[in-house]
Amino acid sequence: MSFLTKNPKLIEEIIRISKDVGEIILEIYNKSDSDFQLKDDLTPLTEADITAHNIIKENLKSLTPEVPIISEEDSNIPFELRSKWKRYWLVDPLDGTREFIKRNGEFTINIALIENSTPTLGIINIPVTKETYWGSDINGSFYQKDSQEIKRIYADEKELDSMKILASRSHLSEAEKVLFNKFNDYKVIKKGSSLKFCLIAAGEADIYFRLGPTSEWDIAAGHAIAKYAGCYVRDLNGGKIKYNQSETYIKKNFLVSKNKEVLKKIFSVMSE
Repeated sequence: MSFLTKNPKLIEEIIRISKDVGEIILEIYNKSDSDFQLKDDLTPLTEADITAHNIIKENLKSLTPEVPIISEEDSNIPFELRSKWKRYWLVDPLDGTREFIKRNGEFTINIALIENSTPTLGIINIPVTKETYWGSDINGSFYQKDSQEIKRIYADEKELDSMKILASRSHLSEAEKVLFNKFNDYKVIKKGSSLKFCLIAAGEADIYFRLGPTSEWDIAAGHAIAKYAGCYVRDLNGGKIKYNQSETYIKKNFLVSKNKEVLKKIFSVMSE
């Protein structure tokens, strides 16, 4: 039985946390001069990253003290220990720190619950637009703007006229450009952070490629939202993405497809 089946109110609580943190991040964003420092891996770290991390971790510990937490800002956990975990929270307190620094608004808060190497809950809050997406294995995927009506989101099963391809605003690779050019009719839409998963789940794009390294906390929440909307998240061999499988948190190369027909077309084009 899923952890969420036994704790259905937990989804509402995590949504609340993501919205509260979104408001705090927005306050920092609106007054910030974008000061940052570089971490050991040369990725940027801001006041917003640290503040969001501390608040989310404190709230998760209070709600589910029995469930361990991996956060981008607190991930130095030996694989020997975490490999034994059947269930844990996987958090990116501020996904899209580069977008935060560039001040284009395309950054998110990502909170996912991983059970048996698979995300069973994912919540993404977009502070600037006050939008929240979430998906779970017990009741599907949803969208809410601010405090307005909650809407169910589903995979888009429409026939393709022109392929709408999502790509990273900050990490578009030459390999991705080569792949895109294999399509006869396509449009590339560049977006930052985990927004790309949300747009696929909401039926606003067809495919998202990532050819290059990505950390598990960058994709887990979006994976859940896309999956429980009926979309497909796969590696480039067609296999399912699994979490916490090795010493590294890095995933290399994956795609998100809005439906099975698009997935088939993608693999057909890639094999040419």
